[in-house]
Amino acid sequence: MLVTTLGYLCHDDKVLMLHRIKKKNDINQDKWIGIGGKLEDGETVLACMKRECKEETGLTWKDPVLRAIITFNFKKNPEDELFSELMCLYTGSEYEGSLADCPEGELVWKTWDEIRELNLWKGDLIFLYYMLQNIPLFYMEVNYLGDKLISATLNEKPVDLDDPRWD
Repeated sequence: MLVTTLGYLCHDDKVLMLHRIKKKNDINQDKWIGIGGKLEDGETVLACMKRECKEETGLTWKDPVLRAIITFNFKKNPEDELFSELMCLYTGSEYEGSLADCPEGELVWKTWDEIRELNLWKGDLIFLYYMLQNIPLFYMEVNYLGDKLISATLNEKPVDLDDPRWD
């Protein structure tokens, strides 16, 4: 299982989002996501989050707070082997430096209303909603078949995928 970090810096009621448009063969191609990446050998998840923030944004993140643990399960097609990822989600608002060009896409500060209109993974929209509602540390599982979210749980309880908050 792959272990990754995903972080959302907040500033003046906006969230820093990354439009993934620069990497080839990217599962996140043309999606809007947070910043983050894969853990390196011997690295803690917090150190990974800070390193990825610096590499992708040029910013030094001062106060990342662990907000959620997400298990992401994905199959491109039903007959394919399952790909699983454990994501540690962070939020925070204190940083130093200025935004730099990102090698993976375009960085843009967005309001929640703007985020709802972006091309996001549906599971991301759900966990962002709970993170921005200041729900304490939570666990989610999201299961995808291709781009379609087929099921999700929040703290082991099913999430209603037809809830209008996710439209």
